[in-house]
Parts: sequence; structure tokens; C-alpha cells
Amino acid sequence: MKCATHPDVETNLRCGKCGKPICPKCMVQTPVGARCQECAQLQKLPTFQVTTGYYLRAIGAAVGMAFACGAAWWAINTLRLPIGLDFLLAAGFGYVIGEVVGRSVNRKRSRWLAFIAGAGVVVSYVVSIFPPWGFGWFSMIGPLAVALGVWVAVSRVR
Repeated sequence: MKCATHPDVETNLRCGKCGKPICPKCMVQTPVGARCQECAQLQKLPTFQVTTGYYLRAIGAAVGMAFACGAAWWAINTLRLPIGLDFLLAAGFGYVIGEVVGRSVNRKRSRWLAFIAGAGVVVSYVVSIFPPWGFGWFSMIGPLAVALGVWVAVSRVR
């Protein structure tokens, strides 16, 4: 018996669905047995199929939330509360930004969506220290707090 795709290769394998002769080169191993490439129809899970429209939605949600969270972060920091509060704020804003980005793309998952959510936290911190209405409060602990916020946001979308 000869392979249907490679006529010069002899084989004893057949597709488990259509019965077409296949060689080990064109065989696709599936949970239900060996299949030809046409019958296997390998596809990504729908959760990981992210189109350009979803990325644009994620960017819009991240930018909107970054400015909103940045303004809130600036307003809270003007009260001169304890510096350790930055960690709590960053984690909270990271959670909010990651959750909003995840919901805006219908809970899709990808590395780029995680990057967008993490960048949203960084933008929110930049907005909090350089708001359009004047300079904000910069602390040395801020970048460490931002790292925590980015980690929380990425873990919500990854």
C-alpha cells in the first residue's frame, strides 16, 4: 500500500477516520488515533485565537483605565499617606486594569494581551507622577510598586 500524499512511500498505516493510507511523515497523532492532515484539522483553542479587533479593544481598555487609575493614584498620593500604601495601590490598580482588559476581550489569552495590561499599569503610574494638570508625588518605592502592579495585571490576563 502506498501513501496517498507521498506515492513513493510504502505504508501500512491508515487514517482512523477516512481510511486513507498515510505515512509517518503526514500522520497526525490525535487523542483518538492516527489521522491524515485533512481529518485532524488542527486548530488553536478559541480562547487563544485573538484577532486584531480584540487587540484594539484591549489597547483602548488599557489606555482608558490607565488614565482613570493614574488620576486616582495621583489624588490619593496628594494626601501624603504612608509610602507603603503605593504597594497596595499598585496591586489594586493592576488587578483592575488586568480585569478590565480581560473582560474587554471576552477572556481571551495571549502574551500580547498580558503585555498590554502590564503597559497599562506603567502608564497609570506615569500619569500619576506627571499628570496633565501639574506634577505629582514621586517616591523611590514607586517603581517597585509598579512592578508588583504589572505582575498582578499580567496574571489576570495570562
